[in-house]
Amino acid sequence: QVPLVESGGGSVQAGGSLRLSCATSRISYTYVCMGWFRQAPGKEREGVARMFALTGSTLYADSVKGRFTISQDKDKEKLFLQMDNLKPEDSAMYYCAAVASSSYSVCQEEAFSDFAYWGKGSQVTVSS
Repeated sequence: QVPLVESGGGSVQAGGSLRLSCATSRISYTYVCMGWFRQAPGKEREGVARMFALTGSTLYADSVKGRFTISQDKDKEKLFLQMDNLKPEDSAMYYCAAVASSSYSVCQEEAFSDFAYWGKGSQVTVSS
């Protein structure tokens, strides 16, 4: 069973919006760092945004600050990525990921290789 399942990707024109969802109900940790990553063809996987689920503290890549918002539902069973003012360079496969993490400061420092659970990805395509 896949513990994380993304949905909500698609195609949009530049300047448009999309909202990604990640079902996280199979992740039972209380202290967990949740993240969104993306990978475009021929490029390395990069972190987009992350959240320490217990406190809701967040961290964003510079490239998406002010445009993307990571959030969770009140039951902490779904993680969201609201993407506004999308640009063609945002086109990529987007992945939801999770790792047990003792604090927000530790969550901030987790490398993508440290994330233990991954979804299968959701494609986002932004046309100019």
